[in-house]
Amino acid sequence: MTPSLAAPTVAALSDVEFAPLWLQASPAPPVCPPLPGATTADLAVVGGGYTGLWTALLAKEADPGLDVVLLEGRTVGWAASGRNGGFCAASLTHGLRNGADRFAAELATLERLGRENLDAIEATLRQHDIDCGWERTGELTVATEAWQLEGLRDLPELAARHGGRAQLLDAAGVRALVDSPTYVGGLLDRDGVAMLDPARLAWGLKDACLRAGVRIFENTSVDSVADDGRGLGLHTAYGLVSASRVALGTNAFPPLLRRLKAYLAPVYDYALVTEPLSAEQLDTIGWRGREGLSDAANQFHYYRLTPDNRILWGGYDAVYHYGNRVEDRLDRNPETFARLADHFFATFPQLHGLRFTHAWGGVIDTCSRFCVFFGRAYAGRLAYAAGYTGLGVGATRFGARVMLESLGLAEGSLSQLAMVRSKPLPFPPEPLRWAGIELTRRAVARADRRDGRRGPWLRTLDRIGMGFDS
Repeated sequence: MTPSLAAPTVAALSDVEFAPLWLQASPAPPVCPPLPGATTADLAVVGGGYTGLWTALLAKEADPGLDVVLLEGRTVGWAASGRNGGFCAASLTHGLRNGADRFAAELATLERLGRENLDAIEATLRQHDIDCGWERTGELTVATEAWQLEGLRDLPELAARHGGRAQLLDAAGVRALVDSPTYVGGLLDRDGVAMLDPARLAWGLKDACLRAGVRIFENTSVDSVADDGRGLGLHTAYGLVSASRVALGTNAFPPLLRRLKAYLAPVYDYALVTEPLSAEQLDTIGWRGREGLSDAANQFHYYRLTPDNRILWGGYDAVYHYGNRVEDRLDRNPETFARLADHFFATFPQLHGLRFTHAWGGVIDTCSRFCVFFGRAYAGRLAYAAGYTGLGVGATRFGARVMLESLGLAEGSLSQLAMVRSKPLPFPPEPLRWAGIELTRRAVARADRRDGRRGPWLRTLDRIGMGFDS
């Protein structure tokens, strides 16, 4: 049931278009034709999002003679890779705190690898002339209550111990950067996050792959994978792809490996985008540094300026549907859109009268440790990376490197990392899966209302390694 809306919210959403801004803001490249029939490959990549695109491109850069095929069920970048907020973070562990809780012994290494990964992404954009609106403006995590600010207090020292930099700010310091009456302080990471246009990144990587010689077949769904005696056979409606090695980058969508279903839960995330702000409207909020923002609550918002000075505002709700349901119609959620609009105007009351032009949702792949995990199957001939939990724009390149190394197509020592060798705890089967996720969502919301105090359910999850704090 849709909540009763205040008049400003009704007006702000009255003309909204239910479509991702990024997929409309720039012309999409020509669609590659479907697979014309049976074929062979040295490496077959399944999935045309960031994970698959990086895997294909890095494979060809390492060995230009390698025959690489990429199979995408719809079109490149249509799902999470073209619908996300455009935050490209150095963190490989879904933030410093999550990394410290789960991989303390190798956190310094993971932080260094994350910074190197972000630098390498920037270098790739220059090398392949990919114009995706890259702005390395950093990220500002804002506290809107005293308990949130207290939770940020130790992060500058933790970051410094592991080679990073972060600055704690009081209310005046934060409001000098971005002005909202709700802010009581915050944490500034000046260079660990870049802003970009996610669809143009996907399309740019697609073009780089094609120019490198990757064969891309769009609108070609892979139905199953099996050992065909010569290699791995990928079955599609158009014929069989027989490959020596396979890399899976399907993430939130129904996995080709049954074992992955236990580790992944598809969760829907939603976002709004405003009309472009005038110079006068921008002056009322500042934001001259164009940092990406998120708040420090458990149920958090993320927001940023687009190149034409719209505000993208997303997050807060994370919706799981019973039975791992993934359907196009679930991309629309009127209750969440109304809630996001109300929260936007509570944060920026000086922007009352601004309208939203676009609203959309989409599914992301969540796992119980909130960051990517890895594995192999079919005697090491198939590799997968999944579970990015909404922070995969940058980490997918790292995931691609791990998969190529595990398939023997790249050299390195990433496979020795505990993060790479370990798995998250599996989710239980239904109906316990839905009940557990729903109970967690309610417990998290309750903790936010109780000054961050975690109740018995959240403390139990903390003890077993499934704790959620972002």
